[in-house]
Amino acid sequence: MFHVQYQPLRLITQTSLSGMCLKLILSRPVAFAQIWKSWFSSHSLVGNKNIILMGPPGAGKTTVGRIVGQKLDCPVIDIDNDVLETTWNMSVSEKLQDVGNEQFLEEEGKALLKFSASGSVISLTGSNPMHSAGMQHMKKNGIVVYLDVSTAVIMKRLKSMKVDRIVGHCPGSSLKDILQLRKQFYKRWYDIRVLCGEDIAAEVVAEKVLDAVKRYQNSELETFISTRSSMSGRTTEKNSHKYFADVVTEGLAPDGGLFVPERGLPKFTAGEWKALIEATYIERAQVILERCIHPDDVPASKLAEIIGTAYGENFTCSKIAPVRHLSGNQFLLELFHGPTASFKDFALQMVPHIFAYCIPRSCNYLILVATSGDTGSAVLDGFSRLHDTDKQRIAVMNFFPEDGVSPIQKSQMIGCQAENAWSVGVKSDFDFCQTAIKQIFTNSDYTGFLTVEYGTALAAANSINWARLLPQIVYHASAYLDLVHQDIIPFGSAVDVCIPTGNFGNILAALYAKMMGIPIRKCICASNENNVLTDFIRTGVYDLRGRKLIPTFSPAVDILKSSNLERYLHLIANEDGQLVTQLYNQLENQGHFQLRKDLLEKLQQDLVAGWCSEEDCLAAIHSVYSTTGYILDTHTAVAKVVADRLQDRTCPIIISSTAHYSKFAPAILRALRITEIKQNPLSQLHLLSSYSPLPPVHWGLLETLRKKGNEDHQVCAADMSMLMSRIETLIQNHFM
Repeated sequence: MFHVQYQPLRLITQTSLSGMCLKLILSRPVAFAQIWKSWFSSHSLVGNKNIILMGPPGAGKTTVGRIVGQKLDCPVIDIDNDVLETTWNMSVSEKLQDVGNEQFLEEEGKALLKFSASGSVISLTGSNPMHSAGMQHMKKNGIVVYLDVSTAVIMKRLKSMKVDRIVGHCPGSSLKDILQLRKQFYKRWYDIRVLCGEDIAAEVVAEKVLDAVKRYQNSELETFISTRSSMSGRTTEKNSHKYFADVVTEGLAPDGGLFVPERGLPKFTAGEWKALIEATYIERAQVILERCIHPDDVPASKLAEIIGTAYGENFTCSKIAPVRHLSGNQFLLELFHGPTASFKDFALQMVPHIFAYCIPRSCNYLILVATSGDTGSAVLDGFSRLHDTDKQRIAVMNFFPEDGVSPIQKSQMIGCQAENAWSVGVKSDFDFCQTAIKQIFTNSDYTGFLTVEYGTALAAANSINWARLLPQIVYHASAYLDLVHQDIIPFGSAVDVCIPTGNFGNILAALYAKMMGIPIRKCICASNENNVLTDFIRTGVYDLRGRKLIPTFSPAVDILKSSNLERYLHLIANEDGQLVTQLYNQLENQGHFQLRKDLLEKLQQDLVAGWCSEEDCLAAIHSVYSTTGYILDTHTAVAKVVADRLQDRTCPIIISSTAHYSKFAPAILRALRITEIKQNPLSQLHLLSSYSPLPPVHWGLLETLRKKGNEDHQVCAADMSMLMSRIETLIQNHFM
């Protein structure tokens, strides 16, 4: 039996530790000065707030609570021993046996409602969170810390403790079922999650609790900087610091750089990653994103709601991002099960809801997007799913190269238009569209005019927006954990990843997953014939002089200026914003730059690169289909060709399958040597479907083309003034 640090407590009826008045009946006298000492020592961390430990039975709440209380030198209260048993004058097990499950929960809740404390560490019972009114009362003056221990570990612990019954356990239900049921209640109430592995010591958990509470109390530590900000500027211009909510709404930094977290990404221990092996994709996403987004910006409960909305019913596969064995040591990470059939859905089913939560209510927002193919339909679909009230204040304008995307991609972008989402075809290439948007964002006269004249601010949803990258980190981490879960590898064994790469966002997310503790050995950058990145990774020279964009069968990577490369260069240059500024000024003015030798060596420790011709791309699609019955899309085929050439076969390689082959039907039909290729995109999909392919033709794409395939869209010349005029007209029509 454990109580306050100095002596056992006996609490009866109304227990209060509020303010400086401690209404306690103590079983032994204690010096009043000692209580004051306890109160003041903890006050600097939590003030009058309580640290409330919550979790399943066997999570270690009582033991961890005692250690945390000792470290803070503050009162410790165990609800089971110090509140329930003293109130009922009988043990908890006796009470449960006496009144049964339902009445027990009610009696337990009533006891919580009569209890109050401040500046204390409180260990809840495993069933307290099941009483809504009681938990609402506790949260009013507490930070709820969820000790998240997997059900499998809890089952082992309860067995060793010879516990075979808990509250809610009745004939016909297993202990495991009850533990799983309780998770929904725990997830409803917590402010902070502490992930606990199987063999973690209570002392370590206590330190993690204190670290988590400190983070919760200090949002100012999680600021963002521009990739082009100088070290001196960061210390002298404190107002230049931005928080997550700021960078989501602003997109591009004022100096033209990209936002990155000033203190880097969080690191997970091996034990924390192992704790996620049995978790679902949604559970993994929740845990990882909670550590990347401060609860002051998006609280855990809201984040859970957003993740559930994004990945709940919008994805056709229950595993969200399944890993499929292809052949030998090659595995496919299928990223096309979202509503628009590409990897962009992972971010863009989430980001609109995050954006709507973060932006101020006093202003309208127009999202500008440039796409080389897949981003456009994903952005349009994602923002069209917002609540009606959010649609009235948030609109999207999508610019794409009119003749630089596949026919089905174009039909899809036109078909995904909605009351707050429009597509504009530009008579140029993707690089022009992307550069134009960057120039618009950095044109303070124009953006200021829109704000003053129309009350409308501009924002970005391209991968230049930091929030776009975070969901991509999740699926790279999840793919590795799936291989461990499938007993392909033990945790800690390395894998390589091969990713078709254009704008460098997807492969950057894999590099971030590696930094966070996922054992990725090499990231293989796969280019098509627009192979500027391959040349750069091999030589350290980024050279656009004399290069012209080549339209290919894999249009999503038909890119010469890779925006997110800037974030990676900032990372390996030890956050030297002046160097990054120098490199990108040189690229803008002279069309090239060269990395220093030491930076190139750093880069080549993480990255290798290769490229694939159009002929080899089609041949790979045909070969894989002939041997396995599986159809690769053109981008995945590019990655497959490069993986075959560069992997050393000493470890598994995960190839990112970034889009569904349905989006590129003409190229797929050509690769499969089907001579009759009709012009109508819907007819092409029906023809593919007749071959009973694996995986099947994407249902969402079929539905979009069936319902909206004939809608019209705007077309604009490659002229900045005309683009700006279109933006102003849209704002007038939608917001005014």
